[in-house]
Amino acid sequence: MLEKADALTRLRTRGVGVVRRIERIIDLNYVGLIFATLFFALSVTPSLVPRDWLFQGLISGINAALGYGVGCVLEWLFRVWLRHSPKLGPRVREAVPPAWVRYAVKAAILLTAALSAGFMLVQSARWQREITALMGMEGTTTPAYLRTGLLSVAVGAAVVAVYRTLRVLVLALARQLNRWIRVPREFAPALGLLLLTIFTVTVVNGVASRALFAVANSAFSVRNDHTSVNAVQPLGPERSGSPASLARWETLGFEGRWFVSHGPSAEQISAVTGRPAREPIRAYVGLESADGPAAQAALAAEELERTGAFDREVIVVVTTTGTGWVNSLAAGAIEYMYGGDTAIVASQYSYLPSVLSFLADRGKATTAGRAVFDAVHSRWSARPPEERPQLLVYGESLGSQGSEAAFDGLSDLRAKVDGALWVGPPNSNQMWKQLVSRRDPGSREVQPMYADGLVVRFAADRADLARPSTEWRPPRIAYLQHPSDPIVWWSPDLIFSQPDWLAEPRGSDVSSQMRWWPFVTFWQVAADLTNAQGVTDGHGHRYGSLVLDGWVAIAEPPGWTAELAEKIRSELVLAEDLEREQK
Repeated sequence: MLEKADALTRLRTRGVGVVRRIERIIDLNYVGLIFATLFFALSVTPSLVPRDWLFQGLISGINAALGYGVGCVLEWLFRVWLRHSPKLGPRVREAVPPAWVRYAVKAAILLTAALSAGFMLVQSARWQREITALMGMEGTTTPAYLRTGLLSVAVGAAVVAVYRTLRVLVLALARQLNRWIRVPREFAPALGLLLLTIFTVTVVNGVASRALFAVANSAFSVRNDHTSVNAVQPLGPERSGSPASLARWETLGFEGRWFVSHGPSAEQISAVTGRPAREPIRAYVGLESADGPAAQAALAAEELERTGAFDREVIVVVTTTGTGWVNSLAAGAIEYMYGGDTAIVASQYSYLPSVLSFLADRGKATTAGRAVFDAVHSRWSARPPEERPQLLVYGESLGSQGSEAAFDGLSDLRAKVDGALWVGPPNSNQMWKQLVSRRDPGSREVQPMYADGLVVRFAADRADLARPSTEWRPPRIAYLQHPSDPIVWWSPDLIFSQPDWLAEPRGSDVSSQMRWWPFVTFWQVAADLTNAQGVTDGHGHRYGSLVLDGWVAIAEPPGWTAELAEKIRSELVLAEDLEREQK
């Protein structure tokens, strides 16, 4: 018996020694591990759009590292509290269990963390299949999705390594504070962390952010100078960039040159509609076409005058996304609808894509949106009312925010335009936010009803535009928004408060298992922003031919039929597919 007991003691001692050596190598904080597991588990819960294992691994690794940091801070605060507790501190120190018990608990934490992570990954694979099924996409398999765990460990470890480097800096700063200005030892690390945080935030928000956006702006300006091999300078006077244009071809930028060199011709429109057609007008002003927003807006108005746009049946003022992109399907839809008797005008305000523009150049979108609309409206309103074309406005994503900014409110909008179509509006759009917050009682945030649909309607599909069946007075305003579009639903408010769209019954393509968690949901939906278009049409930020239905709803032309609508829809979808291949 004594020999067995001695053997057991030796085995326990040897095991403790091995665990200690491993611990010294990885320096693992077990409270941090508990919170890392919790944050990882929450990160693989359903969000708005589906994720593959690679994307989820990156997101979950960062999330787990954040949880690890939270756990470490909480443990540190608890230790500080114990040191300053005259009653509880000594009791806790006296109640320390034997080493083998402590290591057994740590082993149990490790095992529980691994099993919990594995269980959540299996559940997450099932949730991902549910989301992809809602969007008509092919789902993942559970074995393939388990790779998420390995990638998350690698990413989390890398982030923690960066954190530990910062911790060394904090401790070094704390020693200097204690040495030179006699900050008490227990408060020096906290003050060092505060000073380092202030310094880091100042640098990131100031020098670093300016440098980052300057580099990004420079990088994307190179693309702006590039011209697609499938973009050829137009010769017809109806297009900017033509020999007759005031806006030279080489100044229009990558997206502007594509926009004016494509689109349906009068012959193509006639072939689809079976009716006579005119050559559509497309006016575009690039960042290099004029010096500053005011000069660009004036040049855009001059281009409309030059082309005879004010004698057309419809003028559409488009506020572009960051790079100057105009949705070709939206432009082609209105041109087919009105037999080419249209003029579309747009202006570039940034080199950056919408996500970066939203962070760095949001003010430029609103400035450009107001400047161009005001310049066009000034000339339009100077004509006798009976000689004015219909004046419509359009914006998609960040472009909708810039387009909204041209108006002081709903009354001002309705007094100045004959219709507005805004697609995938960011949650920060002021007019959109006011209308949604004042929606009719009983209507959901994902499908709001404002004033019984009398002047403004919100739609996720064609049927929504016809609801309710009561009067929709002109000028009509329509917002197209999918329940699963993260650009519409992402907001800093998600950090601390549950949004109505998660408190109310979910939208048709949002998982019923999606829940709101403080901080976590904000991070989840923020991650979805980068994958908003990685879904099929009709979901996320992919609105496809629903834009045609939006145009018909707010500005239906005479003689419109369902048969003609389907002919145009088919042509638009084919053209969009071809553009993806060629651009």
